[in-house]
Amino acid sequence: MVQERTAAVLPKKSENFSEWYTQVALRAELADYTPVRGSMAIRPYGYAIWEGIQSWLDRRFKETGHMNAYFPLLIPESFLKKEAEHVEGFAPQVAWVTHGGDEELSERLAVRPTSEAIILPMYAKWIQSYRDLPVLLLAWNNVVRWEKATRLFLRTAEFLWHEGHTAHRTMEDADAECRLILGIYQELLEQILAIPVLAGIKPPSERFAGAANTYTLEALMPDGQAIQAGTSHFLGQNFAKAFNVKFLDSDNQEKYIWSTSWAVSTRLIGSLIMAHGDDKGLILPPRIAPYEVVIVPILGRDDAKVLPAAKELAQHLGRRFRVKLDDRDAYTAGWKFNEWELRGAPVRLEIGPRDVANKQVVLSRRTGGAKQTVRIDGIEVTVGKILDEIQSELFERGRAYRDSHTTQAATVDELVRAIEQVQGFVKVGWCEMQSCEDTIRERTGASPRVIPLDEKASGKCVVCGMPAKAWVYYARAY
Repeated sequence: MVQERTAAVLPKKSENFSEWYTQVALRAELADYTPVRGSMAIRPYGYAIWEGIQSWLDRRFKETGHMNAYFPLLIPESFLKKEAEHVEGFAPQVAWVTHGGDEELSERLAVRPTSEAIILPMYAKWIQSYRDLPVLLLAWNNVVRWEKATRLFLRTAEFLWHEGHTAHRTMEDADAECRLILGIYQELLEQILAIPVLAGIKPPSERFAGAANTYTLEALMPDGQAIQAGTSHFLGQNFAKAFNVKFLDSDNQEKYIWSTSWAVSTRLIGSLIMAHGDDKGLILPPRIAPYEVVIVPILGRDDAKVLPAAKELAQHLGRRFRVKLDDRDAYTAGWKFNEWELRGAPVRLEIGPRDVANKQVVLSRRTGGAKQTVRIDGIEVTVGKILDEIQSELFERGRAYRDSHTTQAATVDELVRAIEQVQGFVKVGWCEMQSCEDTIRERTGASPRVIPLDEKASGKCVVCGMPAKAWVYYARAY
């Protein structure tokens, strides 16, 4: 079965991006389809990538005072309906539980599409005084959204994420929390996943249902479409008022909390596939790769010398790096080379009888270039340097692509041409009228992805010619 999986040539990324993406996800054993419509099984190699994201974020969140908790999967319908805009936004995607065993429930239970409606009622019990604030909790869980069109990792009926839910004493504290989380997400994306992003806020039409403001990170994929890579929502007091979450402040006045919610999900794995992969399969940034180094012994008559040397090398490098020794004897070395190229291992080391005798290995980078012979003495320094180079190279490639596919338009006609020809981000001035946004959507099929942070607009609205109040980046999007 494994031989068959790697034997077929992948579709070319430049010719059939969609099928290339699906085949990489399947054949690199990241995920697979299940009998449940729109749901996927995440396979161990794919889950290892998620664990890497999870562990990095968990450490950063704890450094900033956040704690993990858990809340129920099922939400009473009456709770979900308490915040009108929220329920309206999620209603088409909610899965409902109507029976418990053979008995019909007196009230339907929603399988959580997100958890504000079950967490805020708990905050109403737990928060009494300003001394109880802030509350900085997050949960690692799954959610269900009954999507009509699904795609592995990018849009599935069930997916994994964390969702942060915080409660604050003041509006300023809650907004600062949103910006803090956005900064952590940007650090994850750019420094760990090597994906450059644009940071900013969403226009009202694109905000999270029930939020007063949504901070966002937007990445550009190699097919010219944008993907929302992380969001942090300033909920204001909307949910606090819906669920009556109040506290007694130091001035002896009863006030509503200010709340936030934020998340990134397993969609990031889909972004990784698209952002860095090539016609051979995955290319994983070293800082998130399950294995930074794969060692392939070239076996034959001198196995008695090669295998011990390979194991010693794996043990030595394993003190500093995540290392995989592929000593399976049922596969040829060439097959293993193709296998680990498909799976995106950043560095591959080959060691055969001659290498053992000469105290060296042959090193290949997943990002390309000629193979090089490396002395085993001091190899950890050489490998560390190369891994850093690969990490930087992948980020710079992504940034160069984004910058070359970002342009600016002064008229709607220019915007239409840019969306069709440049296929990326197009920056325009906007008067903040919904009618002008609607015109752009109708003419281009693009959506407003992000209003850049702290950047004052100038010039005129691209549609109506009135003074621009904001810059907006438009793109077609996943």
